Amino acid sequence: MAERVVKCVKLQRELPGLEHPPFSGELGQRIFENVSAEAWGMFREHLKMVINEYRLTMGTEEANEIVEKQTEDYFFGPGAALPPGYVPPKTK
Repeated sequence: MAERVVKCVKLQRELPGLEHPPFSGELGQRIFENVSAEAWGMFREHLKMVINEYRLTMGTEEANEIVEKQTEDYFFGPGAALPPGYVPPKTK
């Protein structure tokens, strides 16, 4: 089977897409159709930071709302904002 290619909204070029929607619903389908696997990997790293900084308990309504907003903003909005007071780790 040929690799599926999408015009990535985040990286603005034709790249291999995801193998399946990352989650159910309309947002998951939009990501599947418009986001490359590379950009999704970048977002997953961003999301780890968000989960840790906000100390989210995944599966709660609050966590789901924050993750959905971060996902929407990262790919289709102004870009995901960093949590208030976030200080990036020092590079070695």
